[in-house]
Amino acid sequence: MAGYDKIMILYTSEFIDFMVNWVLPLAGEREACHDLGGTFFASRFSCAALQRTRRLMTDDPPRHRQFDLTSAQPGPFRGVFSETFRLICWVYLKLGGWTIKGDWPDIPKMVLVAAPHTSNWDGVNMLAAAGYYRIKLRWMGKKSLTTGPLGGIVKWLGCVPVDRSSNNDVVTQMRDAFAAATDLVLAIPPEGTRSSVAEWKSGFYHIAHTARVPIVMSVLDYGTRTIKLSGALDTGGDYEADLALIKSHYKDAAGKYPDNFRV
Repeated sequence: MAGYDKIMILYTSEFIDFMVNWVLPLAGEREACHDLGGTFFASRFSCAALQRTRRLMTDDPPRHRQFDLTSAQPGPFRGVFSETFRLICWVYLKLGGWTIKGDWPDIPKMVLVAAPHTSNWDGVNMLAAAGYYRIKLRWMGKKSLTTGPLGGIVKWLGCVPVDRSSNNDVVTQMRDAFAAATDLVLAIPPEGTRSSVAEWKSGFYHIAHTARVPIVMSVLDYGTRTIKLSGALDTGGDYEADLALIKSHYKDAAGKYPDNFRV
């Protein structure tokens, strides 16, 4: 056997050993691989480990992802004004006793579930959290708010205009808004009101599914004074099944008025 071939086998075996023992610690199997041949290779890795390696290289990410809550890294730097506003938001949150958990995800377009929503203070606290993360939140508002002399200011504040006339579908309008934007974080309270409701409104889900953008769960928990980004979900089209996954992020959360929030 040529020296080059011996070197290639050595490097290949060491690479596979690294994959099995470090990258694939959950594979669990170390039995011989009978269909590859050769005692040298058979002693190094199993068929199951090799198949697992192939899956890691080809599989798509899971639809439902839990975020790491041990840190709270913001988005990228956006300029001096953004950084000044971030400092103000950080001071406000600290004085209010709030803790931020979860890194801002690298997802330029998303529907951000903003819950619980039981008070006008929820909007203030969510805007402060967005400022901390260096993110501009967008929200849906009547088209009339963005017309007239103050319309430009309202848009600058994050309003995405919605024509609620009978001939215009809100879901379609938001799909078009996402398609036209390079980045868009659309915050939607799923309850649709600050009062207690038996069921969440499904509009936020259908907007995300139609626009083909992920849903990110933000949890405003007054019980622990914690604002966290807990996970993301790529919608699969089964509303009830996906809703159960989304609500699992809020099962222990308390609103400012706890009796007004249900999951």
